[in-house]
Amino acid sequence: MSVAAADAAPGGNRRIDSPGRLAFRALLSRPTAVFGGVVLIGVIGLALFAPWIAPYDPLATSWSLVRKAPSAAHWFGTDEVGRDLLSRIIWGARASLSAGVIAVAIAVGVGVPTGMVAGYVGGWTDALISRLTDAMLAIPFLILAIALAAFLGPSLGNAMIAIGVTATPIFVRLARGQVLAARAEDYVEAARAVGNPPIRILMRHILPNILPPVMVQATLAVAAAIIAEASLSFLGLGQQPPAPSWGSMLNTAQRFLTQAPWMAIFPGLAIFLTVLAFNLFGDGLRDAMDPRR
Repeated sequence: MSVAAADAAPGGNRRIDSPGRLAFRALLSRPTAVFGGVVLIGVIGLALFAPWIAPYDPLATSWSLVRKAPSAAHWFGTDEVGRDLLSRIIWGARASLSAGVIAVAIAVGVGVPTGMVAGYVGGWTDALISRLTDAMLAIPFLILAIALAAFLGPSLGNAMIAIGVTATPIFVRLARGQVLAARAEDYVEAARAVGNPPIRILMRHILPNILPPVMVQATLAVAAAIIAEASLSFLGLGQQPPAPSWGSMLNTAQRFLTQAPWMAIFPGLAIFLTVLAFNLFGDGLRDAMDPRR
């Protein structure tokens, strides 16, 4: 049987894969993206099933196990009050992933609709939103997050809000640019010509077509949010002790770098691998969903 016959449908029409299937196939063809996806699945699994996976209570202290080196009983060693580091890292994944996902959800939920309105309406509305966005983008990301977190007060929830607000301008600018390009397309002009209201055009015709770049940016933004949460926790503005957080664990470990280096190595390695996985997966997703392919 020829290749053309094999690819042809019973009715004689050639089978055409959907864009989603093509993007998924392209994503699987990138080893780095697959590696990032596998690591992310592992980290998410650790966070979800932490009560059953963690070998010890992450808050249980033992003065006979203070700063013990990695061993068969404690694979990652113990900290300054005898808590198992492996258990605390597993439980800390919940704080880091929650902060990353919720903060980016806040940024997407506020930034994308705002950017869509600015791009579609134009005029003074676009000018006002664009100038406010430019003003926020002029301030370094981490500096603004620290200022907001300090204003709101030290807690994981406030850190999520601070990171989400700080990341919002990125999605405002992205959504605005995508809408400016999409509103000149023929399908938008046709929808406007038949009398569709602006809200229907935005939600039914424009939003589905700008989602791919938003999804890619959201994946990459989660990595930045995880680093920001770790930084805020390191400064005492995020997750508060004794609750486990990778950033607060690094803050504690800085006082024992010479006596117990494993206290800093393993939380730092957890942050490094998780952020690397998000970046690799996001890069692969961007390439796979590129419309020029």
